[in-house]
Amino acid sequence: MKRFIYNDLVAWRDSADRKPLILLGARQVGKTYILKDFGAQEFKNVVYVNCHQNEFTNNLFRDLMTERIVTELERFYDTHIVPGQTLLVFDEIQEVHNGIASLKYFCEDMPLLHVVAAGSLLGISLRSDESYPVGKVNTLKMFPMTFLEFLMAKNRNGLVEVLNQLQWDSMKAMNEDFTELLRQYYFTGGMPEAVKTYIETGDVAKVRAVQSEILDAYERDIAKHTKTQAVNIHQVWNSIPAQLARENKKFIFGAVRKGARAATYEDSIQWLVDAGLVYKVERVREPSLPLKFYADHDAFKLYLFDCGLLACMAETSPNSMLLGENAFVEFKGAFSENFVLQQLKSVDGQTVYYYSKDKSTMEVDFLYQTAERVVPVEVKAEENVKSKSLSTFINQEFRDKSLKALRISMKPYIDQQWMENIPLYATESYVKRQKR
Repeated sequence: MKRFIYNDLVAWRDSADRKPLILLGARQVGKTYILKDFGAQEFKNVVYVNCHQNEFTNNLFRDLMTERIVTELERFYDTHIVPGQTLLVFDEIQEVHNGIASLKYFCEDMPLLHVVAAGSLLGISLRSDESYPVGKVNTLKMFPMTFLEFLMAKNRNGLVEVLNQLQWDSMKAMNEDFTELLRQYYFTGGMPEAVKTYIETGDVAKVRAVQSEILDAYERDIAKHTKTQAVNIHQVWNSIPAQLARENKKFIFGAVRKGARAATYEDSIQWLVDAGLVYKVERVREPSLPLKFYADHDAFKLYLFDCGLLACMAETSPNSMLLGENAFVEFKGAFSENFVLQQLKSVDGQTVYYYSKDKSTMEVDFLYQTAERVVPVEVKAEENVKSKSLSTFINQEFRDKSLKALRISMKPYIDQQWMENIPLYATESYVKRQKR
């Protein structure tokens, strides 16, 4: 299946100041597949080294002499490693001591050799027993498949072109088709195995089985911690569907456990963020550049990193998602908000915030920034798209900022001067165009 990150890998390969690359991402987002495909298409040969429970790699990095490491790899895999012709891939590199540290020496001693290390976000960040090769590596982050990538997997390239060109009139004419495909994406989400299973079989039970297996794998990762840590992480993780089903989606510690305090769960939330399994959307006090300066770290919302896994966790009936409009409005629009955030994060992994006013019901779902401006975003999954909070935010509360809002809904495109409305399925393409 085609992934946009492939183009980033080609750009890395051709870069004059290329360094060893670390490809980061949550488990099972497709890192191994894309690297093997990239190597097969772009290099004469690929040396793929899986470091997970591998007796050979446990001893491979006993020192950081790159010539010895390469020689032993050539002998073990009965191949030749030739700079400029070979892609050397270390998968699950966080599993072995000195694996990450070795990248510094590949950068210094063998700059012409194309080296990629793939690992989980969490595993690499927790390797406190060795120094991270700051300044000696390039990094890329990989996310679940976006809606555009889902369309490409279904061979709907014509629709992808319509979205990428922001052909609003064509979208309006094809709205029924786009809406049906969006329902399917809400159900499958962007985990490659779930998408592949749906496209090849159309069997929703098999898709749910795949999603359940992925969630079980994450549960096993959580269980590796001490009993107290594992319990706390589980409690936060399992509370997310209920948190998102509320009208006010601000994360409430009391909804995790009665009487719970922030100090008890801060580390658990950070673990889930570091693992790439949740997105933490913090509140901002005002919509000014740069948004990070105005972040309120004590108020935040948590979303799952994949809308299909959210549906599986919430035990939502496949039929309720694939038929009618239920997918868009269930859980007070939680799936649509999660979908929009997922698409926003896929564009350069940008940081997204939200706004709410104390002692008021006024709230703006998301805010993100381009090089030139702050974009307030409201997500509307229902036919009623009145935007009282958004209008007050733009035209009264921060009138002096001359902001222009974005409403994302099931309505067709319209420019109302103070706000643009775009259909949900155009989110990724619209944001990409703005970020250019």
